[in-house]
Amino acid sequence: MKRIPFYILIILMLSCRQAQVPTDYKQLQAAPIIYPDYTEVTIPVNMAPLNFELLTPADDAVTRFSTDGYEVLCEGMKARPGIEEWKTLTAKAQGKEISVEVFAKNGEQWARFRPFRIHVSPDSIDPWMSYRLISPSFVSYEELTINQRCLESFDEQVIVDNMLCSTESGGQCVNCHSYQQYNPDRMQFHARETHGGTIIAYDGKIEKVNMKTDALLSAGVYPAWHPTQKLIAYSTNKTLQSFHTSHANKIEVLDSESDLILYDIDRHEVTTIEQQPNELEIFPTWTPDGRWLYFCSAHFEYQAGKADIEEITMRAQEVRYNIYRKAFDPQTKSFGEREIVFCADTLGMSATLPRISPDGRWLLFTMGEWGCFHIWHHDADLWLAPLSSPEGDTIEAPSGAVGGAYPLTEANSDDTESYHSWSSNGRWIVFSSRRYDGMFTRPFFAHIDNVGKTTKPFELPTADPDFHRQFMKSYNVPEFMCGPVTLKPQQLACELKKEGIPVSYVRQK
Repeated sequence: MKRIPFYILIILMLSCRQAQVPTDYKQLQAAPIIYPDYTEVTIPVNMAPLNFELLTPADDAVTRFSTDGYEVLCEGMKARPGIEEWKTLTAKAQGKEISVEVFAKNGEQWARFRPFRIHVSPDSIDPWMSYRLISPSFVSYEELTINQRCLESFDEQVIVDNMLCSTESGGQCVNCHSYQQYNPDRMQFHARETHGGTIIAYDGKIEKVNMKTDALLSAGVYPAWHPTQKLIAYSTNKTLQSFHTSHANKIEVLDSESDLILYDIDRHEVTTIEQQPNELEIFPTWTPDGRWLYFCSAHFEYQAGKADIEEITMRAQEVRYNIYRKAFDPQTKSFGEREIVFCADTLGMSATLPRISPDGRWLLFTMGEWGCFHIWHHDADLWLAPLSSPEGDTIEAPSGAVGGAYPLTEANSDDTESYHSWSSNGRWIVFSSRRYDGMFTRPFFAHIDNVGKTTKPFELPTADPDFHRQFMKSYNVPEFMCGPVTLKPQQLACELKKEGIPVSYVRQK
């Protein structure tokens, strides 16, 4: 029998069943101040309970969630419906809304805040998500994990524990977890330094690959699985970081050189996709049909005539990326010439992290003033560009679009929005945001309809609604999954300690 975690028992002990709604109260015009802010959000029908805390000072509180004659009552400053009660509530509210009433008591007087709604979309969300948990430090990275979380509950598990491979004399960083078509049995992640290499798990087979050769700038990073073939596109980079002394953005992460490569899993073979002079290519991503590879590229000419770390550091604000694509022939595994998709540099901006919706209709990307590592840029926002309908018809961008793209105003905040990914049904996005404090990155979710309109984002729900205000780690690279990774951290640590399989390099024809 599976044991129930202790914190779940505590929540059950504090469940909402004994609460009573006051009958004598004062009606207030103000809405309650709650954290997280779940007022007027739209959620998937299968999302975990939206637990929240009343921040308005009070001696006691009662919250009523109701829809179509069914209600859930919660007592106390923290409203935490039971999971089964919540599932019943959202099932009844599917395609409609949940009314939320918060009552607060001060002394002997009860007051009722203005009710708010939680809209329940019939569109479900993928049941699992993975992310890297890391302290927001510039130099410490060993104590990190890649975790997975069930979005239908609060179950969280470790996939990769970096400390299982670290010693006093040597350690490494793990990053770039990625999946083929949301499949947890087909995953990869990268490690650098002591146990450097790329771990690739494919339908039960696990390999560590040493992708670094003398012909490449580095091992592959920023992976993009081909949707149907055993191929992964990567960028290969010479990366550096520098620190600002007076700028609002504390740190800059740059590539002094970068190219694109293609890795054949069965052949252990690497070929070049893009290796143009004076171009910094990065962030590959495939279209759902696997016939186009999108990527970002910045034109940068060194005055010194060759890559120079000091020069690109001093000229960092000149580095601006555009979005391109190349046709791909799955039979010959060959690429066509690059084509411009979105020209950001002419707008004085830099576009990064392109992601295509599963139906091929939308291009979602991050836009900032310069550079490629927008997670450190407070001005970074999400932008959306229509591509074409499934029938091949062009989708018109709304009025006010710039270069065929527009900012996701409903989803963006005054602070950083950076990494993002689509749900498998194309109706939800998850993205990294630092909107609450400018320091810690949290996952937020938003619904996107068939005309590209987004809803107010909501933060990843937690068992204790105050958890994220006390949690001193950032969530990096949120990725949807159709199920959990079943490999154990110890298995992956053992593989990581092995010597990597060397790859062969085949020069582009």
